[in-house]
Amino acid sequence: MKRVLVFCGSSPGNHPAYVKIAYELGASLASKNIELVYGGAQIGLMGAVANGVLDNGGKVIGVIPKFLNQKEVVHTGLTELFTVETMHERKAKMMILAHSIIALPGGYGTLEELFEAMTWSQLELHRKPIGILNINGYYNYLNNQINTMVEAGFLKKTTQQNLHIEENIETLLSMLQQHI
Repeated sequence: MKRVLVFCGSSPGNHPAYVKIAYELGASLASKNIELVYGGAQIGLMGAVANGVLDNGGKVIGVIPKFLNQKEVVHTGLTELFTVETMHERKAKMMILAHSIIALPGGYGTLEELFEAMTWSQLELHRKPIGILNINGYYNYLNNQINTMVEAGFLKKTTQQNLHIEENIETLLSMLQQHI
């Protein structure tokens, strides 16, 4: 597992654990020589995970659309930055660059990116393992909804098993590594 794509919020959230654990994820990736691929911003959880990698000697690849490429938003200390035209191009480029995917807390954009990656996996457009770092139980309700989707016959159990939901960084990274 050379590169991990992280989907997460451009906001810090309202609990200090979100930023703290995002930073710790970045530090853990750097310690394992795993590069970060992400949306390229310096704000919120996005900035925290990138700084965690960079502060610990790791490499970070950002992908940002032109309309967000402003000094206030884009992280200027990245190892590499790709500027693309659209959000669709951003997602496609990040997926090409990454070997696995992790979602941290976030809003609509994070969920949209996560669900697209899960859908592409279900359709066998990629075989990249997908994980959710469930900080402070943020994704508990989503996990319940996914279980409901399986129970109601709208999602196959085998598809659900391609998604790893963990509260511990090291456990999640180990699970993703095993499925590469």
